[in-house]
Amino acid sequence: MLIGAHDPLAVEVTAAIRTGDLQRLQELLAAHPGLASARLGDELVNRTLLHVATDWPGHFPNGPAVVAALVAAGADVGARFTGPHAETPLHWAASCDDVAVLDTLLDLGADIEVDGSVIAGGTAIADAVAFGQWRAARRLLERGARTTLWQAAGLGELDLVAAYFAPGTPPPPTIEITEALWCACHGGQQPTAAYLRDRGGDIDWVGYDELTPLDAAVRSGHEEAAEWLRGLGARSATERT
Repeated sequence: MLIGAHDPLAVEVTAAIRTGDLQRLQELLAAHPGLASARLGDELVNRTLLHVATDWPGHFPNGPAVVAALVAAGADVGARFTGPHAETPLHWAASCDDVAVLDTLLDLGADIEVDGSVIAGGTAIADAVAFGQWRAARRLLERGARTTLWQAAGLGELDLVAAYFAPGTPPPPTIEITEALWCACHGGQQPTAAYLRDRGGDIDWVGYDELTPLDAAVRSGHEEAAEWLRGLGARSATERT
């Protein structure tokens, strides 16, 4: 079922989800068979009601109960957005740092390793780390999510980072080490950033959002990491130009 985003039914069910009106949501689901698996939008760009429940900024009233009601009524917990990306509701919950809803989705069968993130097509933890949603990122890690080098660096998981440099293991390409150093600064993980610098990471790389590691640390409010970088002579992107 495809429903136009401005259709009265779409407007009403969206309002019920976002206000946490569980009774009205259940009435609508009962009155309109197939609504739980409906998509809102058009043929080119559309999303599910679970995407509505996990949309920015998240943390809607009764979020876990709303998600559970939708899944019980037939919503696909792993449904993908249709449009410029293929994110699932789990990706969106991670992007909002909505741990309660994230847990509910996982408990109801969401695949923690599903791909499709707007961040290089990765998993939900890619969104959480890239957008600085640290509570969600750590919960995903606790629940068994695998990490790439840059994700582990952003979280300051030095043991996971060091595993990429284990004896007998070909080291990552220098650009990947630099990207991970940038992410460590984005996450305020100075010891991890230092470890990566010692292995060839470039503290002056102009990376994501046209920011250097110093810019990333400052933007995220990580003054200790920023001071460490300044002590090494690191520059901002504006200083480099």
